[in-house]
Parts: sequence; structure tokens; C-alpha cells
Amino acid sequence: MDAPQPAAQPGQFSVVGTGRYIRDHWRDYAVLFLTGGALIALDQWTKALVRANVPLGGDWLPAWLAWLLPYARIRYWYNSGAAFGFFQSGNLIFEILAIIVGGVIIYYFPRVAHKDWWLRLAMGMQFAGAVGNLIDRLIFAHVTDFISVGNFAVFNVADASISVGVAVLVLGAWITERAAKKTAASAAQPGAGEIGGPPERSESAPAAGKDEAKGE
Repeated sequence: MDAPQPAAQPGQFSVVGTGRYIRDHWRDYAVLFLTGGALIALDQWTKALVRANVPLGGDWLPAWLAWLLPYARIRYWYNSGAAFGFFQSGNLIFEILAIIVGGVIIYYFPRVAHKDWWLRLAMGMQFAGAVGNLIDRLIFAHVTDFISVGNFAVFNVADASISVGVAVLVLGAWITERAAKKTAASAAQPGAGEIGGPPERSESAPAAGKDEAKGE
């Protein structure tokens, strides 16, 4: 008789368990990869267009948008730091961070309730931003930037995706918290949630007692 095998502990890694988990949540991953994939494709396509058509450090706008030149322009630039040009010369560090962020989002995305669509959208946008810039770092050892607005740092679609994702996350959390507070306040009001008024007093029992007293 074979010795009994120890049962797998909760949270213990298993190839079979991982495969089953992915199969059970393939719809969630489809949403993540379709949302993130569309933004990553847009990011990489626009960067490739800029690298092919605008000289490094040069500005460009179509003729019909020339009136925007004092305020906004396409300017080909690159950086090896974080979004918007912060922390230059940290390419390797940001490669590692992007891989960690992408892995964490892939792990937690299926665990987010479907009703929290704003959180799922924010995670998809942040995933796209992290992977979009990671591709640049792995291929070119720097990130291509091209969106220049006023005196603000030059950025790209991936940077914008991260920033908008954070904004969606904060706004969604704020709206959800406000709704929860309103619900709690309504539940705390006197009489909230009661159906009908207080139970009526029964007069039959005292009346029966008086009749019995008279009969004695």
C-alpha cells in the first residue's frame, strides 16, 4: 500500500493548479490583454512613426494644426529614466520595476470584482504603460518620447496611459467611498429599513382577564 501523499497547502505553487486557474479566469485575462494590447500597439506604432519621420530633437505638426505650435508639438526625444523624464540613467532599475508591476497586475486582475470596472480599467491602462515602455527599454535601452505640451516634460502614449490609469483609480475609489458613506448614513437613520410601523398592542389578553375576574 502506497504511503499517502501530503495535500497541497493553500497558496503552494502548482503547474496543474496554475493551468486550472488560468482556464477558469480566461475571460478576465482576455479583457486585460485586449485592453492593454490595444494601448501597447498604439504606443509602439506612434513611437515607430516618430522615429522614422522626425529627426532627434526636431519638431513636427501637420499643416492644419500649425496654430498649436506655440503650445503643443510632436518632438522626438528619448530618456532612460521614468515617465516624463524623471530619474535619468535608471534604465535597468525601471526594467525590473516594469516586470514586477506587470506580474502583479496579471496576478491580481482576475481577483478584482467585475463591478469594480474602474479598477479593472485602471489596472489595464497601467499594465499597458509599464509594458509599452519596457519594450523600448529592452530594444533601445531608452524610451522614445514625442508628445510635447508647453514647457512640460516630453512624454508618450505609455506615460499617458499610466497617468490616466492612476487618475481613474483615484476617482473611482473616491466615488465608491462616497457611495458607501451615503449608504451607511441612510442605514443609520431612525426607522431606516423597517417595514411598517411598530407592532400594535393587543387588548385581548387584558380584556379576557377582566371577564374571568367578574365571573369569580
